[in-house]
Amino acid sequence: MADRLQRIKEMLADSPTDAFLLFALAQEHKNAGRTEEGIAAFKNLRDLHPDYVGLYYHFAALLADSQMNSAAEDVYQAGIAVAQKVGDQHALAELKNAFLNWQIDQD
Repeated sequence: MADRLQRIKEMLADSPTDAFLLFALAQEHKNAGRTEEGIAAFKNLRDLHPDYVGLYYHFAALLADSQMNSAAEDVYQAGIAVAQKVGDQHALAELKNAFLNWQIDQD
């Protein structure tokens, strides 16, 4: 996993705003249990590419898993709005379903 992280960082050195690489970096941190780094990477991706719909599902899940419930709700809602805006019906359905399931689990 460290090799993959290193390769992503090397590629980002050449393309520091590449949305896919930034997403891969965030996922790598998330999957390795580096929550703070994952959150920071997702925030950076969202700041640079707010219409990158795929980030919202994974970012909200990381926040929810970290018991950052208010932030998770905000990210789910933002992702739903972005998916509607860009017309990504698949992502919209996934985000709505994930958000609903998360809300049910909160009760």
